[in-house]
Amino acid sequence: MDKLLEFGRKALFYARVLSGYEERRIRAFRLQLEKRMQQAQERKASLRRIPEQAILAEVRRMVQEMQTLNKKLEETEAAIEEYFKPIDKEAEILMKMKLEGEEKTLKEMMKTMHQQASLEKGEAEKNSTIHQADIKQHN
Repeated sequence: MDKLLEFGRKALFYARVLSGYEERRIRAFRLQLEKRMQQAQERKASLRRIPEQAILAEVRRMVQEMQTLNKKLEETEAAIEEYFKPIDKEAEILMKMKLEGEEKTLKEMMKTMHQQASLEKGEAEKNSTIHQADIKQHN
């Protein structure tokens, strides 16, 4: 009986091969396997991209935070400059007044030095004339 069953199986197999059924079944199975392989590769590639995407998302977030901080810094700098404008103007006025005062003092010193020099020159001339007169008297 086992031989009869074995013969029947082989005969049925030959009939399926000759009819092309077995070939279609093998092709369908191969296509199904290829499809599974392709899906597995796509999943693998997407899993590989996940860390890259996470890193890129983190970098984008950090860049956005830095831009926000830069904008806040610029706004703060502008507010500080605006706050110190009146103080800068007052400081400028004070510096001008101080420079004018120093200029007046310098001019007065120059005038005094010029007067002192002319007095010393006059005195030196008097001394030289007196000295010359003494020399003439001794001769």
